[in-house]
Amino acid sequence: MRLTLLLVATLACVACTPSPESTESVAAPEQKLAYPAARTVDQVDDYHGIQVADPYRWLEELDAADTRQWIEAQNALTQVYLQKIPQRPQIHARMTELWNYERFGLPSHEGDRYFITRNDGLQNQAVLYTMDTLDAEPVLLLDPNTLSSDGTVALSGTSVSPDGRWLAYGTSSGGSDWQEWRVRDIASARDNEEVIQWVKFSGATWARDSSGFYYGRYDEPKGENALKAVNEFQKIYFHTVGTPQSADTLVYERADQPKWGFHTDVSEDGRYLILSVSQGTDERNRLFYRDLSQAGSEVVELIPDLEASYRFLGNEGPVFWLQTNLDAPRYRIIAIDTSAPDRANWKTLVPQSDATLVDSTVVNQQFILEYLRDARSEVQRFARDGSPIDTIALPGIGTTAGFRGKPDDTETFYSYTSFTVPTDIFRLDLSTGVSTLFRSPKVAFDGSRFETTQVRYTSKDGTSVPMFITARKGLKLDGKQPTLLYGYGGFNIPITPNFSVPMATWLDLGGVYAVANLRGGGEYGEEWHQAGTKLNKQNVFDDFIAAAEYLIAQGYTSPDKLAIHGRSNGGLLTGATLLQRPDLFRAALPGVGVLDMLRFNQFTIGWAWESDYGSPQNPDEFKALYAYSPLHNIKPGTRYPATLITTGDHDDRVYPAHSFKFTAALQAAAAGPGPYLTRIETRAGHGAGKPTSMQIDEWTDMLSFLAHELAMDTQPAQP
Repeated sequence: MRLTLLLVATLACVACTPSPESTESVAAPEQKLAYPAARTVDQVDDYHGIQVADPYRWLEELDAADTRQWIEAQNALTQVYLQKIPQRPQIHARMTELWNYERFGLPSHEGDRYFITRNDGLQNQAVLYTMDTLDAEPVLLLDPNTLSSDGTVALSGTSVSPDGRWLAYGTSSGGSDWQEWRVRDIASARDNEEVIQWVKFSGATWARDSSGFYYGRYDEPKGENALKAVNEFQKIYFHTVGTPQSADTLVYERADQPKWGFHTDVSEDGRYLILSVSQGTDERNRLFYRDLSQAGSEVVELIPDLEASYRFLGNEGPVFWLQTNLDAPRYRIIAIDTSAPDRANWKTLVPQSDATLVDSTVVNQQFILEYLRDARSEVQRFARDGSPIDTIALPGIGTTAGFRGKPDDTETFYSYTSFTVPTDIFRLDLSTGVSTLFRSPKVAFDGSRFETTQVRYTSKDGTSVPMFITARKGLKLDGKQPTLLYGYGGFNIPITPNFSVPMATWLDLGGVYAVANLRGGGEYGEEWHQAGTKLNKQNVFDDFIAAAEYLIAQGYTSPDKLAIHGRSNGGLLTGATLLQRPDLFRAALPGVGVLDMLRFNQFTIGWAWESDYGSPQNPDEFKALYAYSPLHNIKPGTRYPATLITTGDHDDRVYPAHSFKFTAALQAAAAGPGPYLTRIETRAGHGAGKPTSMQIDEWTDMLSFLAHELAMDTQPAQP
């Protein structure tokens, strides 16, 4: 997998810079579009003595009349353009066909029932069912498709009480991060009267006696749009089943710490309430607990300092088992005896490996540890004393998830997927170590026609970076293949093999799909993550650029056949990269991107991202942010790649004004045919819970845009 390609990458950089003649041949000339008018204002901000203009500040007011008119005009222009693309009907039909397959979530077990989600194919939202046994006929418990006519009310979380009597479930509307939680009687499938509001970034953690649950909420925003208001001072409450929210008990708050957020666990023996205390998106956290067996007990700050990541896995009496990266950038399992909590008494149970530990559970009185080895899953079992048991055999280069359960369960379930294999569900018998296939989807897609290879290329500073490349077997490396390069590179999030209908459609069209595992992600632990943050953020863009250069140098594609895509932090990646190296790409798809790096911390939860990005209020970090901020690095008169910017007008994760302002600035400044378009989904947010129909329409537009810009003649292939 590891290839030392410094020389190749250097040559690629030269080879991928088109001559004036080749630049003109990228696509047939098109008349520059007449973009909707976007007025400018005389807004100038001072950052450490540097005057920075913000002429499209008015687009931050989402509900203002002129902003809504601008949105409508942009959407109208984009749809007129996309409707003229001849491949669009075929792409929509093929994607609808592919998406229409039965798929399941991972089963869970509470009380005397199993719980599982199922989508019959084109349902906008998956439906929740119960089963008495694994082979029983599923019984409907909750169908979120009935909660709205257009499928835009989605389940945002579910939690079943330990006795199996109650279902706590959260819903979000229009893609917002705000949730409302309700309680449903499982036997009757009817809701109680109580409604829990102003919940965000929280699940429901049941007390072991099933009397109620812990949850996190914010105060109701006052005087500002709830989709824009900054979220601070999260509090933990306890809700007793059958009572109104007004009667909920405040469990913990920190009036002196507006940036602290809380995640709750209750130990399996019911004795301890665990509080994981986060600070923004920083991987490090504090860890507190309360002894619930002692009435009126105080919260104990077991780990009071923000020094490392700690995740509670379980306990045996006062001994807590934790996953941590303290003195272990790729994580290890430790034990802390809370009755003797001095650090000198801490014990390592499973030491750091040469692979990256990404998830851990305690089931059947053993540790099930999920590792990433070069961005592909590897699963091992260990006894509670840390001695190895075995390695779970997996079908190939892919990604696993699941392995949930209780300490005494003898079974667990997990999923497996790859770029060409839809998600299979397996049951693992923990007494024998044998996995059996529980559910396997039937998709109208022949993955055997394609293969995934893993390569390594060299980035600008000599760092070796891995990349997955999926293409049809026997691909001729003649530089003529339409190629979509995807990346993320942030927040310690690993990007691993995963099946998606849009990418299956792309492969059917004859495209090559490449996924680069950039610095800033979680593929190789905390050191790899930190190498792509704050003052090191440019490394991420350099890694992405080097991936494109590799694909061109190796003959997969050429600049007139190469497109890039990323969402959220990946939208930032795409935006920054298309500006830094416009010569490398024919098209770009920045999705729900963080594109204004000087004001990202002024909206909703944006302040939390300072752990990765730094703060514009810090002089050194401002300098780095200003140097790559997409909104502030558009150079007038530059021929940028054709660009389709996507967002949702209800996105309260990455505020849509990022995309609005970037669109207006790009349309005003860019030279060449473009086009420079935006697609603004109404009644949609950052992506979670987006209805199936809405996803099909959005991806149809995105792939049609690419098919046109990359001059793809191939019709979608049949299986």
